[in-house]
Amino acid sequence: MTDTAVDGPPSVLFLCVHNAGRSQMALGFFRHLAGDRAVAWSGGSEPGSEVNPSAVAVMAERGIDISREYPKPWTDDVVRAADVVVSMGCGDACPIFPGKRYEDWILADPAGLTVDDVRPIRDEIERRVRHLLAELHVPTAR
Repeated sequence: MTDTAVDGPPSVLFLCVHNAGRSQMALGFFRHLAGDRAVAWSGGSEPGSEVNPSAVAVMAERGIDISREYPKPWTDDVVRAADVVVSMGCGDACPIFPGKRYEDWILADPAGLTVDDVRPIRDEIERRVRHLLAELHVPTAR
């Protein structure tokens, strides 16, 4: 893990397999906490058909609406544009480009889990997003 000098607001790409749960929650927290002080995207190696309803529900409990999001693939251009690439379970399918800062967040997959089971995953994602924003020197909303 290296610190990368960044011109303009830092940018982060959150990746997981289906772009339906973990990466969508991370994106939701990141945008909510960073506002326009940083940029984020999300994507999947095998995008699902919809965002996990349990993920939507647990984020709504925190006042963050991810219901309008949809699973999408990443593109090489987005990976190249990101200062930090955070993978969450996409393993060898995650793209690697020289000079990027990479983090691998080991988190349970919320696919098929109940709202009660997804809450601890959501809380861990929030903790990690807050930590990442602090490392990037991005002030966060309360």
